[in-house]
Amino acid sequence: MGRAASPDVTPSAAGPVLDGIPRQAGAVSAPVEEQVGPGNGIGTVRAVGPGIGITVETGAEAPRRRSAPRPWRLLPTLKGTPFTFSYATVLVVTSVVAEYADPALVRALHQGSSTDVAHLLHDPVLVLVASALWIAGGVGSPYAVGFLVVLTALERRIGGWRTAAVFLLGHVLATLATEVPVGFAVLGGHLPDSSLHRLDYGISFGVAASVGALAGLLTPWLRWPIVLAVGGMLVDDLIAFTNPMTNWGHLMSLAIGIATWPVVRRWRDEHAATTDTA
Repeated sequence: MGRAASPDVTPSAAGPVLDGIPRQAGAVSAPVEEQVGPGNGIGTVRAVGPGIGITVETGAEAPRRRSAPRPWRLLPTLKGTPFTFSYATVLVVTSVVAEYADPALVRALHQGSSTDVAHLLHDPVLVLVASALWIAGGVGSPYAVGFLVVLTALERRIGGWRTAAVFLLGHVLATLATEVPVGFAVLGGHLPDSSLHRLDYGISFGVAASVGALAGLLTPWLRWPIVLAVGGMLVDDLIAFTNPMTNWGHLMSLAIGIATWPVVRRWRDEHAATTDTA
């Protein structure tokens, strides 16, 4: 630590000045500058004359200003969130086809992409992928909006491939958990054979799982209101009993996402470390 020389004291007409006694009449203190050594995070301290004041120049440890809100980061970009951006582009294309193509063609495409029991027995991988290329209800569906916001936020925190893994985990497991019981019910004679061809497609299971996973990466004052609000909405849909198998699948997907919290938190830390060192 470096320190400047002691202040020069000069006699005045009021009389001699004695060493070691402060505030003597006629004493004039020269400005004192103290340079605080490196590593303490303070900087330079300047005292300008007695009773005048102290100026502190802060150093590297000064508090950082909070960055201004950037609402555009809620939407995917090709550079920042390539998985979500590319996937959203595909969904826009399929939604345009569903809106403007011949209804017979659209129905045939939906039937061919359906993850019903019959298709899962013959082409499981194909239909599990194809069914996630359509939005039930089109781009105006709440799940379409949720897809953009939730997957964008999740990908910014854990990366593209890991976001895809969370989405597919919810999509695949919830689909199997709802369709396999249908198959057994048909075998047992509790449901008609037509249930094996139940139309089932869309992104809702993957979005619900992504919501559950993202909640685990948020602060508690955001996490629990989101979980309770989304969970309550899904329970209301189940109570309405309009589409019980799909509604059960949504609740299962949300639970699957919540179950990934330990994993996605580790992925978040790894992604942050990779981003910082890049």
